[in-house]
Amino acid sequence: MNSNRRNFIKTSALMAASMAIPSTSIMAKKKEKHITRIKSTVPMKLSWTPYDLQLKHVFTISGFSRKTTPVVLTQIEYDGLVGYGEASLPPYLGETQASVIEFLKKVDLSSFSDPTHLDEILHYVDRIAENNTAAKAAIDIALHDLVGKMIGAPWHQIWGLDKNKVPDTTFTIGIDTDEVVREKTREVLGDFNILKIKVGGEHDKRMIEAIRSVTDLPMAVDANQGWKDKHQALDMIHWLKEKGIVMIEQPMPKYDFDSIAWLTERSPLPIFADESLQRLRDIEKMKGVFSGINIKLMKCTGMREAWKMRNLAEALGIKVMIGCMTETSCAISAASQLSAGLDFADLDGALLIANDCFDGATLEDGKIIAKDLPGIGVLPTQDIKFGR
Repeated sequence: MNSNRRNFIKTSALMAASMAIPSTSIMAKKKEKHITRIKSTVPMKLSWTPYDLQLKHVFTISGFSRKTTPVVLTQIEYDGLVGYGEASLPPYLGETQASVIEFLKKVDLSSFSDPTHLDEILHYVDRIAENNTAAKAAIDIALHDLVGKMIGAPWHQIWGLDKNKVPDTTFTIGIDTDEVVREKTREVLGDFNILKIKVGGEHDKRMIEAIRSVTDLPMAVDANQGWKDKHQALDMIHWLKEKGIVMIEQPMPKYDFDSIAWLTERSPLPIFADESLQRLRDIEKMKGVFSGINIKLMKCTGMREAWKMRNLAEALGIKVMIGCMTETSCAISAASQLSAGLDFADLDGALLIANDCFDGATLEDGKIIAKDLPGIGVLPTQDIKFGR
């Protein structure tokens, strides 16, 4: 890497870090405006509960199928306010409800007197143990929700974003039979402006043709590392472009950067990283390998780091997509705070489940729009029993 490129990346990183949140003075002014209560001397209280999401349909991607997704819901209480968070745990993340709860038991927030010291608190949380990114996200989201309520504003407003200027969200259709794929497509026609199709197997073309027999909506394709040969992948991408596909996500194994870079250079469609990307430290490695990145709160430890990742990627000329796991409206609403101005959004996670326990961001004309409520903009729709 030459010196000019190193300096550019260093400057971009510093710029992204400085853009991470409003300045201390801005936050202080907002708190002064919205908060009249005296600062509490009672420490923050973290509690949690396991919860199982029931999917409306069996969900199949390249490698496995499932009908449920385990999550752990969190809350942080402080000075009469409550912030809500969530850890979503699809099997491939490697975290479980038991591992998340074990991590949360190690978190002691009693030494922090001011929840608005986000960097300090989340740096402490991140250093408790390696990995555990979804568990860390559950704390990060709850803390952002709490701080937003203290300030009296939603995070999209705190970050200076227009919540209505968001990309259409994709609606995901998993690998299935022609009949089921057509049925799922018909169910959502009129609600979405773009679909996302899971591929990565021997029946990819059949899947696409089945959907094209029902609709001509634009489509994104997610191979979930399912393609192994770069030449075959390129042939497939050219065919997909003819079928109205607009982007490709994680076409090949996550560590095969040479093949992916070769593919990206020749592809007529943008290639986005998913499994190849985890956290802020990975952004520099994406430059020249992928056209864009898919940021997911569960992989990057939450909103704080996701915001920094967005800013650095944009400074480096990398396209940005905000994605999700199967999640309640809690985590989806948190992600929706970041989506304004991005290239793509995949925030349909709460729409895929039958037992959402939060009211939050809503689907409007094919877009996931955050509510104008302080914090992440959610309210529980049932009595959730949190404990330790």
